[in-house]
Amino acid sequence: MASKNKYQIEFPIRSSLRILFNQISTPSGLSEWFADNVNIKGKNYTFFWDGDEQDAELVTKKNNQSIKFRWVDEPSDTYFEFVVQVDDITQDISLIVTDFAEDEEDEEEAKLLWNKQIEKLRQSIGS
Repeated sequence: MASKNKYQIEFPIRSSLRILFNQISTPSGLSEWFADNVNIKGKNYTFFWDGDEQDAELVTKKNNQSIKFRWVDEPSDTYFEFVVQVDDITQDISLIVTDFAEDEEDEEEAKLLWNKQIEKLRQSIGS
């Protein structure tokens, strides 16, 4: 299988750090914007969308900083990660999404989907 290309997108988010991290790291938070429903069992997260489900393993989690998942049916060197970045001077918060895509076309489609998802995230936290 060809290796996938890593990409990152940065989204400014108007929110408190605690609220944002809750939305990206808990089943209830993720269910509000990322998936229809999320179940967790240990380090395994099951995401549900329109009758489909996909399993991901929690790779790392640093409170109020980042959370990284790996889809279990994807190559082991790929993942998706949410990193919360706070500007030292302005205290503005950004969410940096890291993901992988097969090619440029796949990456463009994925970025459109992330934009749509992050818009739902902003709505869920009133940003």
